[in-house]
Amino acid sequence: MTESTKPPLTIRMNDADNVAIVANDGGLAAGTVLPGGITLVDRVPQGHKVALRAIAKDEAVLRYNVPIGFALKDIAAGCWVHERLLHMPQARSLENLPEATRKIEAQEPLAGYTFEGYRNADGSVGTRNILAITTTVQCVAGVVDFAVQRIKTELLPKFPNVDDVVGLEHAYGCGVAIDAPDAIIPIRTLRNISRNPNFGGEVMVVSLGCEKLQPERLLPPGSIALKADEVLDVVCLQAEKHVGFMSMIDSIMASALPHLQRLNARKRETVAASELVVGVQCGGSDAFSGVTANPAVGFATDLLVRAGATVMFSETTEVRDAIDQMTARATTPEVAQAMVREMAWYDAYLGRGSADRSANTTPGNKAGGLSNIVEKAMGSIIKSGTSPISGVLSPGERATTKGLIYAATPASDFVCGTLQVAAGINIHVFTTGRGTPYGLAEVPVIKVATRTDLATRWHDLMDVNAGRIADGQASIADVGWELFKLMLDVASGRKKTWAEHWKLHNALVLFNPAPIT
Repeated sequence: MTESTKPPLTIRMNDADNVAIVANDGGLAAGTVLPGGITLVDRVPQGHKVALRAIAKDEAVLRYNVPIGFALKDIAAGCWVHERLLHMPQARSLENLPEATRKIEAQEPLAGYTFEGYRNADGSVGTRNILAITTTVQCVAGVVDFAVQRIKTELLPKFPNVDDVVGLEHAYGCGVAIDAPDAIIPIRTLRNISRNPNFGGEVMVVSLGCEKLQPERLLPPGSIALKADEVLDVVCLQAEKHVGFMSMIDSIMASALPHLQRLNARKRETVAASELVVGVQCGGSDAFSGVTANPAVGFATDLLVRAGATVMFSETTEVRDAIDQMTARATTPEVAQAMVREMAWYDAYLGRGSADRSANTTPGNKAGGLSNIVEKAMGSIIKSGTSPISGVLSPGERATTKGLIYAATPASDFVCGTLQVAAGINIHVFTTGRGTPYGLAEVPVIKVATRTDLATRWHDLMDVNAGRIADGQASIADVGWELFKLMLDVASGRKKTWAEHWKLHNALVLFNPAPIT
């Protein structure tokens, strides 16, 4: 059966919804008769909404049984309902929210699942064995990149148990108001990235010498584990001993050698699935994100929490409109209040830039059927599953508890990913509907396609096809279990993700809300 001859298929998220999305590849033509007898007045693209009944001017348009907008004019049954026909609701007030009111029945623990990981001295577990070179300032990035390529070519082949060498490059360290209140965010982010479990506790730093973010400020005593007679390993490019460029490179390579030797001595060991620390994120979202990929990720999130693991969801503007759902799921009023604190901080941050949450949605989101940030948020929050939310992290903080955690971050793919790496993730799950070749050098990234069309066209970039849910070929539970088991295989090094295979690595992007001088 060709796409043009397949019967019309629409997806309605809740019985109360007065719209449904068109699932057919290529959309549906005007005049198509839907199951139930409604005739399309307009051509409706794939992923976009069709009115299931007449909707009066100013009436709420419901998807997920949530008002995602109010009709700007009368909309007849069978019409295409798009962003130009909707007025977006006001943001939910942060006052008088339900706090820890949803009583969630405890699910049976999920025992017996393991992976092969690298146990670290601080008790964390890595899924990869990587030498990371921390930088204090953007000025050294070119030198570090040159040195990393030399290390990979000349040294890494001698250490077969070391997976990679990564320069932690970023656009920070000088020209910044480093004593401003919000400057702590990029500093603690870079500090905690240096402590990521996939780096095995090995910390080496390349500094320029004159930058504001001096090594001792980035990594003060006690911030990383050092032996009694050990000092922070720093290569300062402005040191007088460096005569010429190659002298700098030689110093970096010499510094890397003992770190590589120690990392190479490490072996994988069997550990419980509870040692996974998983970041979930979406990018290039479409209307199918909240129908296929994100619900499957949410199902896997619940499995991970049942197994005792840590899962963090983020993207403040993309869950802002679900704040009442979040606070109701908090384990305690204090956790709920911490979520409100982070939302209020971000509202104020956006306000300083004369923006609000509506600035989030992209042309691609809208082309994929998402009319506004409210609709996007309802699909985004599903990644968090149904478990109680047991903790909250401010941007750049590292997780210290298990369970489901809200890690406050901007929604930008690269900034969110960077902050989740700082929070201590050892594996990353990324859903996409429009498609993105996103990847991270620091942790393996599993990419989940929302649509079969994307998974087929990008067959060597997408790791999981959640579009089978919309096609009727798999259930949310089927794909959720598939993803859970794939995480264990990827964490063990038994499988590589496509991003790892192609070495598709996006740059780290530190979140710096403080002024630049």
